[in-house]
Amino acid sequence: MELLQKARKLESQGRDIVHMEIGEPDFATPDPVIRASVEILQQGQIKYTPAAGMPELREKIAQYYQRQYAVDVDPQRIFITPGASGAFLLTLGVSLNPGDEVLMTDPCYPCNSNFISFFDAVTRMIPVDAGTDFQLNAQLLEQHWGKRTRGVLITSPANPTGSVIAAKDLQQCVELVNGREGCLYSDEIYHGLVHGSAAASALQFSDRVFVINSFSKYFAMTGWRIGWLIVPEAYCDAVQRLAQNIFISTPSLSQHAALAAFSEENLEELENRAAEFARRGEFLYQELRRLGFAIASRPEGAFYIYADCSKFTADSYQFALDLLQQEGGAVTPGKDFGSNAPHRHIRFAYTTAMHRLEEGIRRLERFVGA
Repeated sequence: MELLQKARKLESQGRDIVHMEIGEPDFATPDPVIRASVEILQQGQIKYTPAAGMPELREKIAQYYQRQYAVDVDPQRIFITPGASGAFLLTLGVSLNPGDEVLMTDPCYPCNSNFISFFDAVTRMIPVDAGTDFQLNAQLLEQHWGKRTRGVLITSPANPTGSVIAAKDLQQCVELVNGREGCLYSDEIYHGLVHGSAAASALQFSDRVFVINSFSKYFAMTGWRIGWLIVPEAYCDAVQRLAQNIFISTPSLSQHAALAAFSEENLEELENRAAEFARRGEFLYQELRRLGFAIASRPEGAFYIYADCSKFTADSYQFALDLLQQEGGAVTPGKDFGSNAPHRHIRFAYTTAMHRLEEGIRRLERFVGA
């Protein structure tokens, strides 16, 4: 956010900035979603919904899981939330006590640790690298599980690395956590944005998991602030009560719009966009390697590349600041994502059009003198 602020300030001064720092799809919300929202606005019925969300939207999401993953999910286990952030607050709020410990990868998305701290729980960061494809596995969980360990957070595809956990590794993690009566939290917000085989959902291996998802990334609805949460049956009442107290309900306009996100017309458009992200990712991957950036594990999902920049600098943060100031290229330094060699890493986001990525590479090439 600090770098984004600096980039916006430079733009206000007339500088042209190539944005490769923002984890937000550049595509506009698709037309079917916009049309549906305009129609409901014209009807004027923008009211509270049940705290758990509109029944028809919960049913639609259940159908989506049957279609995408061949799993049956009771709509009563599905809760519509104000973005994935709302889903995390509900999930952790009903499952953690003060002092409980949650295992997660280092590097990872920084807000996840903050959510856990909000409930006076603690995070144990597990350093990961190309050896495990920047993901957790059952062996790592066995090694780091402690007396206070309550849960495990798995994010696949991952931010910042773009890595996707193998289905067998996800299954083994689920089985281990369930066997220890812990909570498996599966962050699946980048599902749909996978460049190889489709990512597995934790729900394919157990109904005793918490699954967090969102309309922000694949569905390109960031500003609508709508996500969803799927919980084990035993937690439904607690999640319902917590949602009623802290959210009342997710905005009804966003819920009506999200219904249209599952139309065949919209899904076809989203698949076209996912293919474009894959094309951009391949371009950026090849170009960064050509310039001399080391990429230990080929990204398979999301829209990020986590590249080792140690050939050029011992301080990725200063590298990012200088690149922005000198060439107008905005990227995110590794210090945002943990303590696992952050000074060596830069996250590149390919959430901008191909011609802008090409320009970004030209500027980066000048900067590093490749």
